[in-house]
Amino acid sequence: MTSNGEKKLQLYSYHRSSCSFRVRIALNLKGFDYEYKPVNLLKGEQKTPEFLKVNPIGYVPALVDGDLVIADSFAIIMYLEEKYPQHPLLPRDLAKKAINYQAANIVSASIQPLQNLDVLNYIEEKVGPEAKMPWVQKHIGKGFAALEKLLQNHAGKYATGDDLFLADLFLAPQIHGAIKRFNFDMVGHHTLFSVGCMRHICRYLLSKMPCLRINQTTLLLKDNNNSVV
Repeated sequence: MTSNGEKKLQLYSYHRSSCSFRVRIALNLKGFDYEYKPVNLLKGEQKTPEFLKVNPIGYVPALVDGDLVIADSFAIIMYLEEKYPQHPLLPRDLAKKAINYQAANIVSASIQPLQNLDVLNYIEEKVGPEAKMPWVQKHIGKGFAALEKLLQNHAGKYATGDDLFLADLFLAPQIHGAIKRFNFDMVGHHTLFSVGCMRHICRYLLSKMPCLRINQTTLLLKDNNNSVV
């Protein structure tokens, strides 16, 4: 979706970044035909002078909307929510909105930062590769335990009911990464496992927007380089 005379949104993203994944889900839910700008973190492309001009801190995602550059997934999603009202990402109910904010913040402030590439490299350097994974799993478990308690009386098909909102955008990539990347055992986290699996959001996107390129076998979104996100 673009208006006449408006430049297409540009998203600087890495396909395995859960922070970038949140924004890609938001853009797809709101129906944007955006330009994907891949940044390979493993190759250090986030540290190049070209990217640092976009985001001086050197993190993805970064969104370019005309002359405005917005970094940080939470800021990007809130910007999209306020400027583009189609498919609201927050419920009208104040209590339910607060639950969504809490869930998103637990992921973005208390879980994901400890999985940042620089942090993981530092931990591996200090404790060794064998001890790194248990360290990551411990902190994922702490955050997931809090999320389980927060959502157990609110969850439906999705995190806070039967509509897809902000909490789901943060939970789905985090849970997907915890299982696939960090071999986290979801036993004891039934609420999160039932509402946060990536397949629910992918099925939703596929049913609502069949024009999206979605791998129907794995139900995982693909980026513009045909890499599984």
